[in-house]
Amino acid sequence: MEFEKKLIEVQQQLKKEKINGWLLYDFRHSNSLAYIFLEIPASKMLSRRFFYWIPSSGEPIKIVPQIESHTLDHLPGIKWIYKSWQELESQLFSLKLENHKVAMEYSPFNALPTLSKVDAGTIDFMRKNGVEVVSSANFIQRYTCVWNPQQLQSHLEAAEILSLIVDQTWNFIEKKLITSQAVDEYQVQQFMLKLMTEHNCVTADPPTCAINANSADPHYSPKKGQALSIRPGDFILLDLWCKKNQPNSVYADITRVGVAAKNAQIKQKHIFNLVKETRDRATLFIKENYEAGLSIQGWQVDQLCRDVLNEKGYGEYFIHRTGHNIGQDVHGPGANLDNFETRDFRQLIPGTCFSIEPGIYLPHEFGVRLEYDVYLSFEKKIQITGGIQEELVCLNL
Repeated sequence: MEFEKKLIEVQQQLKKEKINGWLLYDFRHSNSLAYIFLEIPASKMLSRRFFYWIPSSGEPIKIVPQIESHTLDHLPGIKWIYKSWQELESQLFSLKLENHKVAMEYSPFNALPTLSKVDAGTIDFMRKNGVEVVSSANFIQRYTCVWNPQQLQSHLEAAEILSLIVDQTWNFIEKKLITSQAVDEYQVQQFMLKLMTEHNCVTADPPTCAINANSADPHYSPKKGQALSIRPGDFILLDLWCKKNQPNSVYADITRVGVAAKNAQIKQKHIFNLVKETRDRATLFIKENYEAGLSIQGWQVDQLCRDVLNEKGYGEYFIHRTGHNIGQDVHGPGANLDNFETRDFRQLIPGTCFSIEPGIYLPHEFGVRLEYDVYLSFEKKIQITGGIQEELVCLNL
């Protein structure tokens, strides 16, 4: 999207929300969201404070340090250059924002940590200036989380690769056990990681293979020399995420579960079916409301899942949010499906993607998590990516 078009949209949104302007601020890459919106490469070396003021009407103002006066030259607006801290404060005061509502990357009481990018001291200064600081949460998603067609394609390719890797990984484990070869969680992790590389994909963190009680730890990661050996009868959870190794690509993220046996235990099947029901009900809720053009907030989906599992008597074993935004980072900055770790009031908007991954984690036994990704198209349709697990995987041992 051309920056001038973004400006027009933002100013319209500011007027709609009765906000006087949006003040974007950064110091040494402290505000990654500002970099995305302002189209500043993340690799660009900037070491001083800068501000970009977008009033609800009128021309933007760029406040930049003399030593890095070129910082915002690619953007429209009037440029003010400061040399000292006194000049910076004077320029900020001269914006005449007293009794104004000003949006910043701020979340009251840090309710949404992914949005809280502006430090408390800067917020203090703005309040000293007579400003009422409000959150940019309601509109910044549009400019930091919406995918372009190329990004959507990169996600679809990554999701297909992950689905393929999972199938190959089950076959890898099965073959090792059938031939009585030693295999542990770490070896399986490295096998998946190798396949990602072979498919020209990258990941910030390695995938997970967790068996039995380790699968009841949502963030377990096997370590070389400490990983558990996989044996017939074990419960196995595979969690993997990656993106194409190309500029601006976005992640896909999935989780699958199975048993190293021809048949699963009754309790394993029962827990699997509860998680599957929860996942499916969350997906249906999103589908029905999104296709009807109704607003959906992240917390609503999470609460639905908690209500289901509380009713079944397993609510206390669902120990994380239902899903997270997905972007160039696997945990993106947009709306999460969360009314547990945070109350995410942000809307699920077209052109964004998130995971749905409810789970039940039974300490000292096993954990079931079923995860796929959901993309919200501009045609009011949802698209599930990464495949849909309908049954517990059972290895042919």
